[in-house]
Amino acid sequence: MNSVAKNVCSIFGNCSFGGNNSSPLLSSLQQWRGIKVRVRGGNVEQALQIMQRKMTSTGMERLVKRQGQQTTHLKNSEKKVLARKNLDRRLKSQDLARKLNSILLKKIRSSP
Repeated sequence: MNSVAKNVCSIFGNCSFGGNNSSPLLSSLQQWRGIKVRVRGGNVEQALQIMQRKMTSTGMERLVKRQGQQTTHLKNSEKKVLARKNLDRRLKSQDLARKLNSILLKKIRSSP
């Protein structure tokens, strides 16, 4: 749970989970995304669990992960793997487009 909170804080600026409830920036972003979490009885861990569930269900967790991936360093081997996956995806898409094009041409030519 703490890793999610750290990622949110690192992306959206300084925020503290200490004495005050939260930073104004974080609360405005949560309201903007429609996420509100109340800390009841000083139980921050439970509030973080609820926040993670809400973030997962709204898709904000994917945005946080994507943002975090852009700021971290990629090793050359990881870049090669990602480049290969992108190439495979592009070639597969082009192959499918070629097949669909040939099917459509056959239909057009065979129609009276």
